[in-house]
Amino acid sequence: MAKKKKAEVDDKGEAQGKGKGKVKAKKKDNIFLEYAKAIGTALLIAMVLRQFLFQAFRIPTGSMLETLQIGDYLFVNKFIYGAKTPDRLKLWKWTIVDDLPVLQLPAIRPPRQGDIIVFEYPKDRNLDYIKRCVAAAGDTVAVRQGVLYVNGEIYESNFAERDGDHSCIPSWTDPESCPAPRAKHDQASYVRNQRNHQWPWPGMPDPYIVPEGHIFMMGDNRYNSMDSRYWGPLDMKLLRGKAIFLYWSWDGERHLPRISRIGDLIR
Repeated sequence: MAKKKKAEVDDKGEAQGKGKGKVKAKKKDNIFLEYAKAIGTALLIAMVLRQFLFQAFRIPTGSMLETLQIGDYLFVNKFIYGAKTPDRLKLWKWTIVDDLPVLQLPAIRPPRQGDIIVFEYPKDRNLDYIKRCVAAAGDTVAVRQGVLYVNGEIYESNFAERDGDHSCIPSWTDPESCPAPRAKHDQASYVRNQRNHQWPWPGMPDPYIVPEGHIFMMGDNRYNSMDSRYWGPLDMKLLRGKAIFLYWSWDGERHLPRISRIGDLIR
């Protein structure tokens, strides 16, 4: 009888042990499920914010000097021009599915002259470019002796210096010809590329009128910028958003952060 009772006790103990093991396993499964839900929710929120509100970008080239430095990190306002759902699916830099139906939210306002905008490069939509809008639809654009004219008036002759005297046309033989502050002109690039001297090219409409649904984009570092003078006016369907402020800046040559630039508004 004693042996039988002991066997019953052992069976109960083993059964209880197995029960506890199942409870612990169930708790672990629940914890894993909770973590998965939390991570999934966070990723979904991040994707929605990135697609419709704000997105981060890095400046890899000097086409927007002196306004934006190589190594600047900035946030872009995506809802100001009307955020939209993706029109294609990408894997890294390759398009897998194209021409998806698009839902676009109403724009707060259209792009304006002076806005610095991130957009898809018209020649390769997998690349993002950033330039300044210098003219909107219906405006006339011309470059004469390196100076940009919009609607017949000088626009940023002392470019990249917002506080400079833009009524002054710079002389290439006399760096003091315009009052300070003066932009850093790259004379070698100006001389090397005829497109910096004059635009539109012979045979193009002159004056050139920006077509409806498009804007004309140029880099602030105008003589070292691949912009609308090369690939034409930008279709507003390719807009990503308006650059708003810098959240980080890294000087790759000195291997140091540019602390003074962090938090700067982009204008």
